Amino acid sequence: MEISLGLAPRPEATAHAARAEQLGFARVWLFDSPALFADVWMTLALVAERTRHVGIGPAVLGSHLRHPVAQASSIATLEAMAPGRVAAAFGTGLTSRLALGQRPLRWSAVARGISQVRALLCGETVEIDGASTRLMHLPGYAPPRPLRVPLLLAADGPRGRGVASELADGIVCTRPRPGFRRCSVLAVGTVVGEGEPSDSERALLPGRIWSALRYHAAFERDPTSVDELPDGAAWRRDLEERPAGERHLDLHVGHLAALNERDARHVRPLRSRSVLTGTASELRARLRELEEAGATELIWVPLGEAIERELEMFAAATNLPARAP
Repeated sequence: MEISLGLAPRPEATAHAARAEQLGFARVWLFDSPALFADVWMTLALVAERTRHVGIGPAVLGSHLRHPVAQASSIATLEAMAPGRVAAAFGTGLTSRLALGQRPLRWSAVARGISQVRALLCGETVEIDGASTRLMHLPGYAPPRPLRVPLLLAADGPRGRGVASELADGIVCTRPRPGFRRCSVLAVGTVVGEGEPSDSERALLPGRIWSALRYHAAFERDPTSVDELPDGAAWRRDLEERPAGERHLDLHVGHLAALNERDARHVRPLRSRSVLTGTASELRARLRELEEAGATELIWVPLGEAIERELEMFAAATNLPARAP
């Protein structure tokens, strides 16, 4: 099983990706949620310039954010900058939709979007919005087509997994799913150092940030359901002080990157298999379990104020093969 990174695009992500390459991480995935993070494609271009070996790509792209021709052209451009190192994952949008006050995309739209991008990368003519479209780069402007860049799909539910089985080269999920050649499992966590309490603020932070997603998802599904979570009623009252039409502007701030002020006041870690926090030996055992269950890649999201230290500790704990600078 490969060990990869998931990072929120920001200026420091370029240096973190370069350090990850040195430490032996297989791939660096960058999130795509433009209301929350820096631009994914601009950041990936910078990462491509700073690295030589590590795989790179966006996870996950929302088809609503860019025309399929723009998505395909961006993938092709990145492939030109980092030949053989690029993959891209698509999904329903989640925060890239919810933070705009919109519901996630329907699976029919996701299926259409990934199919169109794949066809464009293969050099085919595709009908979009009633008109024929195609990548028409002259030689030297982009790599020659067809481009066989792996396209994955983020899906945990049965319908999404069905679309992934039919149209994608693999799946991004929160727990191993059998039946996929590539199964990339997303997780957070940290290495608990020797003598460090397992309930230290640093050790608990990844679990708190992951647990905050439960509050966000519950509120989006049914606001009153948040009350069933620890301190959920107070969390909901806090958010509902905002005008109804603006709550989505506060709800997802810090998604999978940091605790916003409301989450910091109310959210404590909830039990989750997606939180890989423990000693080095405990983490290695958890990774073996994931691999035995069918995971081919772990997308680990480092969190906290000292990301480079987190990278070094995780790489040492999981015995990653360091690369020469």
